[in-house]
Amino acid sequence: MNKISKVVIPAAGFGTRFLPQTKAMPKEMLPVVDKPVIQYVVEEAVASGIEDVIIVTGWSKRAIEDHFDSPNADLVNNLRQGKKDHLLHELINISEMANFIYIRQKGAYGNGTPVLSAEPIIGTEPFAVMWGDEFIYAKPPRLKQMIDAWKKYGGIMISGVRIESKDHLSRYGIAELEPVDGTVHKIMKIVEKPLPTNAPSNLATHGAYILPPEIFKALKNLKPGKSGEIWLVDAINELKKQGVPIYACEINNGKYFDTGNKLEYLKTVVEFALTHTEINGEFRKFLKDLPKH
Repeated sequence: MNKISKVVIPAAGFGTRFLPQTKAMPKEMLPVVDKPVIQYVVEEAVASGIEDVIIVTGWSKRAIEDHFDSPNADLVNNLRQGKKDHLLHELINISEMANFIYIRQKGAYGNGTPVLSAEPIIGTEPFAVMWGDEFIYAKPPRLKQMIDAWKKYGGIMISGVRIESKDHLSRYGIAELEPVDGTVHKIMKIVEKPLPTNAPSNLATHGAYILPPEIFKALKNLKPGKSGEIWLVDAINELKKQGVPIYACEINNGKYFDTGNKLEYLKTVVEFALTHTEINGEFRKFLKDLPKH
């Protein structure tokens, strides 16, 4: 099969780093100016040719389903009466840009569990995985670049981003690489959160994956790993032992936005606000006029 039409977006986490905000509101619904984080993720997937968006949810995540649903009649009437047809058109487009499928996560905690939960919908197809609380803004879209590379090399494809600051290498899984072709590298191993002196490269591999259906059997056979959780990387390593090649697609013209912690989330909001056509001028002036403390 030479087509990736489905993406799994895990969105069942507790969002503990944003409590108490996320006690009743999904962290994936935190706004970046006027769109929730998860919408940026879905838009990237759709722009990359994805047709079916499978969102794996949990308790208190109903707001995600409501966001991608068609606007209710009261809201439609309100917007029409207020002659805000442009907003109504935007909301309708959100609900129609993909086929949305929602399932509840079941099983042990860990980032491999939501992927396994999607098996009945994925079946025997290769598919993509993207996290619901981070995204990469790139042209062409990150996932499109990955799919193009996967069509050529197959196997498992993981997005890669260069980390310019050595001090930040310990935040990510850093890959030991073997050059293949341009921005595609074969991954020999991934060192999780290494010290800068022990990092095998400065390419962080995370955020988006293209996986074969064999990943499900590997996940089922896993024993709980670090912190008693089921980790996707452990299943990927099992397939590597079986001879499945693993590649990193270094993303061109891309910038990584981590909205999973407070500081990086606020940086993302500010950066997008400074480019937003409605508010960028006044917001920039506001920032310049802030008193120094």
